[in-house]
Amino acid sequence: MSAVYDLHIDTDVTVQLSDCCREDAQAVFDVLDRTYQLEDVTAPGPEAVTGPAPTVWMATFDTAGGRHEETPPVRLTGMVGALLTGGYHAVDEVEKVLARTFEIQSLQSVSGDQETEARLLLASR
Repeated sequence: MSAVYDLHIDTDVTVQLSDCCREDAQAVFDVLDRTYQLEDVTAPGPEAVTGPAPTVWMATFDTAGGRHEETPPVRLTGMVGALLTGGYHAVDEVEKVLARTFEIQSLQSVSGDQETEARLLLASR
């Protein structure tokens, strides 16, 4: 087993984006993908929507892996709702990365025994 698993540190963070267009969701996921290792994604792709558009996009990032590249501020066309779920340290790390790239407003935080959940609003700087 890995040292991370042995220490019982959860490094995965699930990011759900809502109330935004496809391009804004992709922009946020691109920022996180340049920093962390993408584990799983239901993210917007370049293809055109042929039916009802999804209202939530979701991806899981491993905060222990990845390229950890710095990213410049990214323009969004509007506000993006973000829900981060995972271990305390991992969620805090993802929130810091988002704060370096976007203006963020913390809406709510719910803490459990092993996990936390943070609701944010992201906007362009």
